[in-house]
Amino acid sequence: MLPTLKAVPETDRHRAREERRLHFYAKGDNIPVLSQGIWQVAQGLVQLGTLYPTGEEGLLGWVGPSMCFSLSFSCLQTYHAKALSDVYLMWFSLREVEASPHLAQEMFPQLIRRMRQVEAILAISSQRKVEDRLIQLLLLLKQDLGEAVPEGTRLRVRLTHYDLATAIATSRVTITRMLGKLRRDGIITLDSKRHIIIKHGDFFSMTHCPVLTEW
Repeated sequence: MLPTLKAVPETDRHRAREERRLHFYAKGDNIPVLSQGIWQVAQGLVQLGTLYPTGEEGLLGWVGPSMCFSLSFSCLQTYHAKALSDVYLMWFSLREVEASPHLAQEMFPQLIRRMRQVEAILAISSQRKVEDRLIQLLLLLKQDLGEAVPEGTRLRVRLTHYDLATAIATSRVTITRMLGKLRRDGIITLDSKRHIIIKHGDFFSMTHCPVLTEW
């Protein structure tokens, strides 16, 4: 079922926007990124990344509802997007955005949001201790992808140990070990769909060298 218009920005009531065909990509699909236009997420979550000459992947962030991504925003040689959940996207040509002050104004706050996210990821990656990098990453995910549940804050998408390891430049084995410790310590738990739940408590104080502020 296609998402309703409540899934897209409320401010735009133009019939052309309302009748725009949504593009569907299933969880795990690679999404084509082109320089001729901009994707805007209507529903779901997309992970952005790059590929290093060594063959290793690098995380560039996540985009959720109302947020935008495009090859035209990047200067990297390799830039890819993957659906972390089933997603619906809207496509806008660059000419269309340039011709619509309303559309450009609507996208501007989302670009600022992406800039803050990338800045946070860069700051996290500079942390020397893997433990600090993981705690800071979970805090960022809590802020960006979290939803309140009785036990604490649940991440809306299921991230694999490989996804988390790629994000903080460590091994999957290390992530598995560290998440196991956090579960034993009662800091996190998993729901029936294996989504991480960050439990109530002063999670922010666990890091020895915080680089993020709580929003």
